[in-house]
Amino acid sequence: MVAAPFHLAFPVTDLEKARRFYVGVLGCRVGREAERWIDFDFFGHQLSAHLAQTGMGVGAKTPVDGRDVPVPHFGLILGWEEWHRLADRLKKAGTTFLIEPYVRFKGEPGEQATMFFSDPSGNNIEIKAFCDTRSIFER
Repeated sequence: MVAAPFHLAFPVTDLEKARRFYVGVLGCRVGREAERWIDFDFFGHQLSAHLAQTGMGVGAKTPVDGRDVPVPHFGLILGWEEWHRLADRLKKAGTTFLIEPYVRFKGEPGEQATMFFSDPSGNNIEIKAFCDTRSIFER
């Protein structure tokens, strides 16, 4: 499966904290930027952090696998090894996880690793990896 890069514009309360998190912790590269926004290369996708005047998200949660999954959230699917490297990097950076890295559906179709955390502005992020990427959309 080859996917087109996505673009997501999202609010942040502090551009420099966003830069430190997305570049320093997640390893993203900075693209274009202006006084009130920064584009990040989010694993080949374009994230545009826009300085917001008001507070962030809604704080809703929904139960999945006995865990409270934050809604809304955005994220991406990495390769299995890349996911594990990022999980280790986030742990070493002292990231507070909303849902600690774990593997769902072990030994079943759709086996996947997942983790949830927030950026410094409270935007919720999920990073996944599938044992077999052909099972991403399987039921």
